[in-house]
Amino acid sequence: MYENLSKFTTRTAVALTLGLAALPALAQSGSMSDSMSDGAESKPMMDMSGGMDMSDIPRVPPVFGYSEGADIHFIHTEVSDPEIAQVLTDMMGSPFPVVASLADIPADLLARVYVFENGLQPDGPRGPLGFQPDIFDRPAGTDDYTPLRRIMLVNWSDGAEARILRSAEAVKMAETNDEISIKDSGIVVNIPFLTWPDGSR
Repeated sequence: MYENLSKFTTRTAVALTLGLAALPALAQSGSMSDSMSDGAESKPMMDMSGGMDMSDIPRVPPVFGYSEGADIHFIHTEVSDPEIAQVLTDMMGSPFPVVASLADIPADLLARVYVFENGLQPDGPRGPLGFQPDIFDRPAGTDDYTPLRRIMLVNWSDGAEARILRSAEAVKMAETNDEISIKDSGIVVNIPFLTWPDGSR
């Protein structure tokens, strides 16, 4: 279990992966257009704002990542670790909620987010440490989707040919081939998807 982030680099890695240094993606708009069983389109039943002016309500910036080989966008809402929450509060200038009980969720109920601490530095969107964007397993749109994720820190091994990975399967294959090492941070974070392979909010 993660304890107090004894190494500054690990603290920075995990803090930044919560969306502070990742390049923001363009916000997605629109409503879900999945068809209902009778063939009619699903539409909002009401305006949940009640006619209120929402222009001053804070917006959480989306972050770019990969899942199942596709581009996705996500946000962060709560984290299990108070030290990381304080780091985020200081960096964001606003309180970041701590839900310590997230860390008590059984591992088999959690999905994973893979954060790279080294490797290639692409010209486009990058992950929180300046390397490739984060990778997610169990995306929205799958039967076992969950927004609750354990942060896994990834490092390319010396002599390995670093490259951009875009799926959890590719991460597992690279680990099997001893090309990367994966460290469990012990931190659980709530990361709802905004867009996912073949779908969006």
